[in-house]
Amino acid sequence: MEIVHTPVLLQECLKWLSPVGEPFEQNALMVDSTLGEGGHTEAFLAAFPALRVIGVDADGTIQSRARKRLEPFGERVQFYHGWFNDFYHDFPAGAERPNLLLFDLGISVYHYEKSGRGFSFRHDEPLDMRLDTDGGMSAADIVNGMREDALADMLYAYSDEKFSRRIVRAIVEARKGGSIVSAKALADIVWHAVPSSYRYGAIHPATRTFQALRIAVNGELKRLPDALADAFAVLQTGGKMGVITFHSLEDRIVKQYFRNLGRRCVCPPEQAVCSCGGTPCADVLTRKPVEPSAGEIRENSPSRSAKLRVIRKLRDASEKHRADYKGV
Repeated sequence: MEIVHTPVLLQECLKWLSPVGEPFEQNALMVDSTLGEGGHTEAFLAAFPALRVIGVDADGTIQSRARKRLEPFGERVQFYHGWFNDFYHDFPAGAERPNLLLFDLGISVYHYEKSGRGFSFRHDEPLDMRLDTDGGMSAADIVNGMREDALADMLYAYSDEKFSRRIVRAIVEARKGGSIVSAKALADIVWHAVPSSYRYGAIHPATRTFQALRIAVNGELKRLPDALADAFAVLQTGGKMGVITFHSLEDRIVKQYFRNLGRRCVCPPEQAVCSCGGTPCADVLTRKPVEPSAGEIRENSPSRSAKLRVIRKLRDASEKHRADYKGV
């Protein structure tokens, strides 16, 4: 089987989330919350022979590829087909709690190159972008059905696209002549909508539009805050949780949540006397995010914007610590 995706910050994940030397070393359970093609999980299972992994993914097609890849590890790996926020929210009471959690919030290269769902503006594919193809709105549904003002707000909020209103005006005009159903058609509309100077910049002018649509279609930012809080609740005390982000919006959510967990007091600023106990819920192990080396960026360009943040759980958190996101 051809492996398309190269896992980012792999050695750094193995270092920071290693079970070696931990009290749970000989009976460690890890959840790979974003299994993909199974690259991170394969490396963890190979490096730590006593480790067991639960692989979670909303995309059944890519999970089937991971199943095949991970067959040599037998019963040491189990699978959950569904969104990671559902996995943690519905985690069974009394079930074995994991010691290690990993989230890689990037989209697999497989989806861009092999899925046929219009993630990339370089291919003439149906404009879908859903990770879970069993339900929900596709990118075409949003492009063709959302109001002009809401669509422009979404593009700007999810990608900082400075020409969002100009692009959306062109989309609205184009859809008067029929539905926009292919990734190439949308990319062409964006190309012609922006100033000529913007067309030949460092990135393709449709990059931010496609990012915003992908985030909206899959509810990436809306799923994340509750998923982080529920995952931390599930994590065994003393265990470690690592999150890899790829853009500032999701990194801000992770950074703020981890910072809240590491604070000694989470009482409201207007409260004169501390009533929360003044004990942090987590030790923030990475005071600054771990970023890829120049060598990794050279060998695997999608890693260039990756950031890894890791915490160790000290105690359970209250509602005051929960992550938050207010977006479109």
